[in-house]
Amino acid sequence: MRHLIPNVLGSVIVTFTLSFGNAMLYESSLSFLGIGIQPPGASWGRMIFEALSRLRAQPYLIIMPGLTLTLVVLSLQFVGDALNDALNPRSHSR
Repeated sequence: MRHLIPNVLGSVIVTFTLSFGNAMLYESSLSFLGIGIQPPGASWGRMIFEALSRLRAQPYLIIMPGLTLTLVVLSLQFVGDALNDALNPRSHSR
């Protein structure tokens, strides 16, 4: 266990952060299609779907949730990569 955990920890963290970002994208896609989280609950996909009818008059109603979702998923990926670099014993210079 002393040798296994340090070598696997970075990969597990990166996999978790990437999977969490993918899960957020899947949930927002399903909510956009109407089969995800239902209206009393909040979802960025549902917000984008409801703003489609006002696209020409108020485009920021679509841009803001989409941009926020993109930034959160990219941030999770960058954090996962940074943690992998910090925790991976093979990435340190000798």
